[in-house]
Amino acid sequence: MNTVLQPVATQVRVGDQIYPIAGRIARGFEPVLDAFIDNFARGEELGASACAMQAGHVLYDLWGGFTDGARTRAWDEHTIVCMMSVAKAAATTCAFVLVDEGRLDLDAPVARYWPEFAAAGKADLPVRYVLDHRAGLPVIDNLGRGTIYDWDAVVAALARQAPAWSPGEEAGYHILTMGFLVGELVRRVSGQSLGTFWRERIARPLAIDYQIGLHSTDNARCAEFRQAVEGTIFDAERTTPAAYVGRAWIQLDVGEDFNSAHWRGAEIPGANGHGNARAVARLYAMLVGGGELEGVRIMSPQTVARMRAEQHNLTEQVMGRSYHQALGILRNSPPIVWMGPNPNAFGHHGVGGAIGLGDPDAKLAFAYGMNQMHARFDNGPRAGSLIEATYRALGIPATRGELRNAGELRTA
Repeated sequence: MNTVLQPVATQVRVGDQIYPIAGRIARGFEPVLDAFIDNFARGEELGASACAMQAGHVLYDLWGGFTDGARTRAWDEHTIVCMMSVAKAAATTCAFVLVDEGRLDLDAPVARYWPEFAAAGKADLPVRYVLDHRAGLPVIDNLGRGTIYDWDAVVAALARQAPAWSPGEEAGYHILTMGFLVGELVRRVSGQSLGTFWRERIARPLAIDYQIGLHSTDNARCAEFRQAVEGTIFDAERTTPAAYVGRAWIQLDVGEDFNSAHWRGAEIPGANGHGNARAVARLYAMLVGGGELEGVRIMSPQTVARMRAEQHNLTEQVMGRSYHQALGILRNSPPIVWMGPNPNAFGHHGVGGAIGLGDPDAKLAFAYGMNQMHARFDNGPRAGSLIEATYRALGIPATRGELRNAGELRTA
């Protein structure tokens, strides 16, 4: 399939403000552009990017709006932004490269690779539970403010800590800790930090403009993340301080708004990946392509199938949500994370609205990232409208929140 992309250069007026919209789009996908523009017209966007690929070919690559709250700097082709938990898919991909090479065994104890982790009754806790949020370590105990940026302090604390439940019996979304647990496994096995492994083994070979641990030279093109607090998980520390979700953030600096040099430059692989929709779409295009993109093979199709196979559909204990949980990523999980009409779609969202997904049935990769966080607990209407329009442009019926053949959910 060869797609001819036409340039996009338009604008949308919202009150007295004009938002520039640019990019490239294939014929037939104009409804996606309309949906992208409509997100701005409704006043829901500051700046955003969206990209989709099918069978390795770009269907559209759009960006628009502004990178700053003052609306002085236009979002351009090379703008990047913190996409929050979208990073979990990148971290997971690093681990599965090692699985593919036979260097990391999903059913082996974490302590085989990380001996200190055996403390406090964790000697038999398998790698699989670290990836599917059943490890019982959803928050970090006994570390104070500002320690989340200190890798060694965090992983040492996790190694000492006893699980909050019997591993494997419950699930709880490991908001920040999942990235450290996976990252330390990658470091122990490969000798490289997760950010370095990601860059050298995946991002650079696939030309993916996405970083875990932002280089200081890229700060100038990084959009300002506009945090929403009231009505979001970031308000939980005030409203439910004793709950897991309220304790998940207590290692951040006071006043952390996810724009600080500390946040951007640290490796916090569960939440601080910086990139754009084009970059994340390329990651999922590789996964949908059976581990290969543009002649570059990252892993085998069999390993990708293991990564996206469903592990459980439990109501997790941190935020009380039910996911079709794969290993490090999710399978299509409406209403919280709708990834189109196909139950076999997989991916990961980020708090505020960002998402990356792959659909092996449609051979589709999609990503959306923005800098104006929404105050919702689901993935929201902005990405939803783009996903819906994309499938319809492909001739696949799609209605937000619905799945086709939902009763026939298949696992790889």
